[in-house]
Amino acid sequence: MTAPLKTVILSSSLLTERMLFYSSFLPSLKGKIEASLWTTSERNLDFKSANGIPHVTVESFPAVRPFKEFPYNYLRRLNEFSWDYSMRPPSRTGAIRRLRDRETRLYTRALKLPARIIAMLKMENSFEDWLEGVLLSYPRTPEGARRLAAATPDMLVTTGTFRYEEPAITATAIKLGIPTLALITSWDNPSTKNRMVFKYDGYLVWSEQMREHLYQFFPYTRQAPVYVIGAPQFDVFFQPRFHEPREVFCERQRLDPALPIVMYALGSPNLFRENASVLHLAEHVARGELGDVQLLVRPHPLFDGGLDIARLSQLRPRVVVQETGQTGLSVPARAQNEDEIRDWVNTFRHAAVIVNLSSTAAIDGAIFDRPVVNLDYDPEPGQSRQGLVNEINHSWTHFKPIAESGGMWLVNNPAELVEAVRTYLKLPELHREKRCEMAEQVCGFLDGRCGERMAEALMDFGGEERKRNKR
Repeated sequence: MTAPLKTVILSSSLLTERMLFYSSFLPSLKGKIEASLWTTSERNLDFKSANGIPHVTVESFPAVRPFKEFPYNYLRRLNEFSWDYSMRPPSRTGAIRRLRDRETRLYTRALKLPARIIAMLKMENSFEDWLEGVLLSYPRTPEGARRLAAATPDMLVTTGTFRYEEPAITATAIKLGIPTLALITSWDNPSTKNRMVFKYDGYLVWSEQMREHLYQFFPYTRQAPVYVIGAPQFDVFFQPRFHEPREVFCERQRLDPALPIVMYALGSPNLFRENASVLHLAEHVARGELGDVQLLVRPHPLFDGGLDIARLSQLRPRVVVQETGQTGLSVPARAQNEDEIRDWVNTFRHAAVIVNLSSTAAIDGAIFDRPVVNLDYDPEPGQSRQGLVNEINHSWTHFKPIAESGGMWLVNNPAELVEAVRTYLKLPELHREKRCEMAEQVCGFLDGRCGERMAEALMDFGGEERKRNKR
């Protein structure tokens, strides 16, 4: 009988951790993979006792220290700039570059000249290969190295290749000769994030489109297995245990179950400040100018603040702000329990119309066949980031195809926003076919079994690596 594959799984964000805990992923590993989950979230350290999955142990994440500014971070920035000049990705040029340049120190921006030379000489590949070796030589996590060496896993699975903590453990695994498998967390990651300097032995992606984006921006991934598994975090949308009657959901959210719910899903306040558009829509709803409806405002679960809560509170009972954040906790320490997952699922499930500004909430809504209104304007007074909105919706590699798919309604000003919501409330079937196509294109699979496919990919990858090691 083949022994179960010993696996260490890294988790440093609630956006990925929720797919591990609440999809069919962990149960599908039983008898085949013996997993240890290293998490940055203190809230999830009691997961084993709470959920009773004996083949998975949950441990705290090892301590990780940053790279020294010089030379390591300088070399990383130089590498990123050289790839920007080489590939000219829309999400790292134009308005977004001007925005970031204002926040970047002069001596870091000075690296653009040598980066341009590297790109002109087509040396970005060889420079990145050399840089990988340099970064591998810097020990960022002595604790992680000790624990990984003691665990002797057959493979390491990372769910945060673009984040701060997990690449430190990956570097240790590479030096120990442990095969590494990377989950590319979201559909925008290949085209919008900084460089993945470390090369993994295999990759997990949502869709064929996402695999093509990975090949495009990280050409060396063509030499490794890339598994298309779908988006496991959306498996909860298909699980009846997270579905609750409208009356129960509305009572908890202080909503009227008899009235349609317009839901405004906020993005990161670090990119856009949407308070003005939320207030504009809320005031129209409160005055009854969209009919007998109510508005539920959902902040991003990773971000607190950014809303004029006092003003919105004056518009009750027709306007409600949902509680999603965990005030006082750092972003890596946050997590979502079953009640918060249930809120997320039923917020989209019971909404009549979704409003957002170029976020994954558009896909959440489309999965439930809910009409999606997407802002094509900067709602902040002065519209200093209008150019960035235009570029995201009409140039960025991941978002342009869905923004221009016909599956969502792009609005250019507050008046159009109100009219689009009003129309969708009357005609929810409008754009339905394109909306469904949009969700399928992004997610790859919409059957609630992505966690199972992820588990199967781990077993296939680990089995092949085990055979290779024996040879």
